[in-house]
Amino acid sequence: MSARNNQANKAAARERLRAERERQAKKDRVRRQLVVIGSAVAVLAIAGGVGYAVVQSNKPSHWETMKDEKTVVAPKNTEGTNGTTVVIGKKDAKKTLELYEDSRCPVCATFEQAVGETVHNDVNAGKFKIKYVGATFIDNSDNGEGSKNALSALGAALNVSPEAFLEYKTALYSAKYHPEESQDKFAKDSYLLEVADSVSALKGDATFKKDVENGTYDAWAMKMSAAFDKSGVQGTPTLKMDGKKLTAEGSDNPPMTVADFNAAITKALKG
Repeated sequence: MSARNNQANKAAARERLRAERERQAKKDRVRRQLVVIGSAVAVLAIAGGVGYAVVQSNKPSHWETMKDEKTVVAPKNTEGTNGTTVVIGKKDAKKTLELYEDSRCPVCATFEQAVGETVHNDVNAGKFKIKYVGATFIDNSDNGEGSKNALSALGAALNVSPEAFLEYKTALYSAKYHPEESQDKFAKDSYLLEVADSVSALKGDATFKKDVENGTYDAWAMKMSAAFDKSGVQGTPTLKMDGKKLTAEGSDNPPMTVADFNAAITKALKG
C-alpha cells in the first residue's frame, strides 16, 4: 500500500470518527433538552395542581353562593322582602306568636313533641297567628348542611300550603325522624323526602320532590337564616309576643310543657 493511500485511509477514518462524535454530541444535546423540558412540564403540572387545589379550596360553597344570590325564588304564602315573612293563621287573630327554630335543634324537637300540637290547635282556634323564623346556626358548629337543607325543604312545603308546612315541620321534629344533633341527616334530600312521605299533603307531590332535589328554595332559606341572625335572638326555640319572650314561670327558659305554655300564652294574650 502506498503512503498516499495509507494517509487517505487515515483521513477517512478520522472524518468518520469526527462525524460519529458530532452525531453522538447532537443526541446528547437533544436528550438533555428533553430532560429539561420534561422537568419544566412536571413543575408546571405540579404548580397547576397546587393552583387548582388552592382555587377549589377558596371557591365558595353552594350555600355561601346562595347566601349572596340576588335572584331569590320565594315560596307561596310568604310576604316581605325575599318572602322571609311567614305568618300562618286566621287573618282576624289579633296577636302573633313569633317562633324561632332551627331544624336540627334538639331542644326545638323536644318543644315540638311536647307543645307543638297545642300551638297548632290554638292557631286553628284563632287565638293567635304564628310568625315563623327559621335559623341555620347549628350547621356552623360542624360545617353541616342539614339546617339549611331542611329549611329549604320547609319552603317547598310552604309552597304547597301553610298546612303542609306545619305538618312537615311537625314530622321533621318528631321522635321518629328527628336525628341526633351530631347526625346531619337533614343534609340528604333522600331523607327529607322520606320524612315528607309521612305527610299526606306532600306524599307523591312531584313538584315538592323536584323543588327539594333542585334546591329551588335554597337562596330563600339563606335569606330567612339572615333574618334570624338580624333578629337578635340568641337561641332556639324562642317564643315572643309583642316583642316579649314567652318563658316558663320563674325562669328565662322557653315553656317546654303544655302547662307552662298555656300559662305563658294566656298571660301574653292579656298583655
